Amino acid sequence: MTLEASRDQLTVSAEKAFLVSVSLTDRSFSSQDPLEEIRGLASSAGAVVVGEMSQKRHDIVPATYIGKGKLDELLMQVEMTNADVVLFDNDLSPAQIRNLEKATKIKVLDRSELILDIFASRARTVESRLQVELAQLEYALPRLKRMWTHLSRIAAGIGMRGPGETQLEEDRRIVGYRIRDLKNKLHEVQARKEREVQSRQSEYTISLVGYTNAGKSTLMNALTGAGVAVEDRLFSTLDTRTRQWHLKEWGKVLLSDTVGFIRDLPHHLIASFKATLEETRQAKLLLHLVDASSPQVEDHITSVKKVLTDLKCDQTPTLLVFNKIDKIVDDSILHVLLARYPKAVTISAANNRGLVQLREAVISALSSEFVMLKVEASCGNGRLLAYLASNAEIIRQEFVEEKATLVCSVPKHLVHKLEGPEVTVTILNNVVE
Repeated sequence: MTLEASRDQLTVSAEKAFLVSVSLTDRSFSSQDPLEEIRGLASSAGAVVVGEMSQKRHDIVPATYIGKGKLDELLMQVEMTNADVVLFDNDLSPAQIRNLEKATKIKVLDRSELILDIFASRARTVESRLQVELAQLEYALPRLKRMWTHLSRIAAGIGMRGPGETQLEEDRRIVGYRIRDLKNKLHEVQARKEREVQSRQSEYTISLVGYTNAGKSTLMNALTGAGVAVEDRLFSTLDTRTRQWHLKEWGKVLLSDTVGFIRDLPHHLIASFKATLEETRQAKLLLHLVDASSPQVEDHITSVKKVLTDLKCDQTPTLLVFNKIDKIVDDSILHVLLARYPKAVTISAANNRGLVQLREAVISALSSEFVMLKVEASCGNGRLLAYLASNAEIIRQEFVEEKATLVCSVPKHLVHKLEGPEVTVTILNNVVE
């Protein structure tokens, strides 16, 4: 059986999972249903939820995270439901996981490891497999003792799959060497990706960002006819897809769809997926897509902004887009959102509602990044004249003897490319707003 086939088989294996979510003073429940997100993550990982438990605490118990009473309840529930794995919607220390596994006698995974496992099951390209393996190994390195215990059981299922599982059986030194090799390979991937993105600097790139399952792939299809796969599950897209988007009365732009974000996204993933997120880092405009029908809409907006800040994209012009308005039962919810975010655009990508308004908003945002110039150069400067013809909107041009004078609207980020010997560039007062 091939690695690809075995991974697919593991993905659909239905382990019985018991869910635990703990709310602390500095990490309150993000909705009325504190287990909603971990339930979705468990489903995406291929698990069958057989029981749930939540708790509010002022602080954690260092040894087991949850208190003795809740631990006793967990032991009873695990036995009653015959669960195969306990999934925590919290990040646990290696010692806490080890103690919980010893008490429950079954596998225990925290939130970060569950997300890493989902990424492992979704990885298809060589690049994404390298990225996931690096993130898995960096997460597992301080947990090798614990990994030895449940790898020795020769079990399969959630947390036991992905490109990195064979390395997790090696000692710390071998894992360290593998991490070094992966970083070197990903450095090459990153450099290649940066060159690829920079080669499109004359193009206007727009990147779709948003919480996982916000509908980015559906919108990508609606705007470009890309035909990318759309699935109603978390992290259905791991690899960046870039397609041409033709805007009426504007021209061609490049639209990129990339991996969705999530609350408390493991920092190992953000670091290892740097190459994949290069499109977002270099984009001239971000379309922040939000599932307006989600009861956690405000938390989703905050989480995405935090990841964008980590990626140093928080200064990039951003257009907020509320999607899935067809699923909103109470119109007052949308009115409240628009009162809070008056510049946002409302759409339903699945039903093609609001796409005309979205295009107009995008054109308006793009136009604010243009400047009106007067360019004077020799008529023999064919390269400059051809560049302006391809990348600028020429308002007026005159050719007198050997001198060409053009008044044109040019993207601000391309102005420096017009500089050269015997070329005079003057910024006019009427900047396009």
